[in-house]
Amino acid sequence: MDLDAVRKELEARRDNTRARVATLAKRPERGASQGFGKRIGDGTVEAISRFNDIGVGTSLEAGLDRTERALAKLDEGTYGLCDTCGRPIAPKRLQALPDVVVCIDCAKRGA
Repeated sequence: MDLDAVRKELEARRDNTRARVATLAKRPERGASQGFGKRIGDGTVEAISRFNDIGVGTSLEAGLDRTERALAKLDEGTYGLCDTCGRPIAPKRLQALPDVVVCIDCAKRGA
């Protein structure tokens, strides 16, 4: 496994995710979204949009945490070892999910 390539991919993913989170964290301009129809009150579309953004932001932050943990494991020399049980993570799993830090067995157990 080319750890330098993995590091570059993880760093690019981290930087991209940080930028997306920062964009979502910006306060929306009042009236930037427009509603339609008589029954939708002022701000309804903005509120729905913000709820969606919060969900996306939460997901992005979880991904960012995984990516930063994987980068830390590269620094520690433990990349590819499960955080829970310490056994090796399957190479195909790492290839598909470079930011994964638990083996499939521990992931199934919810550990």
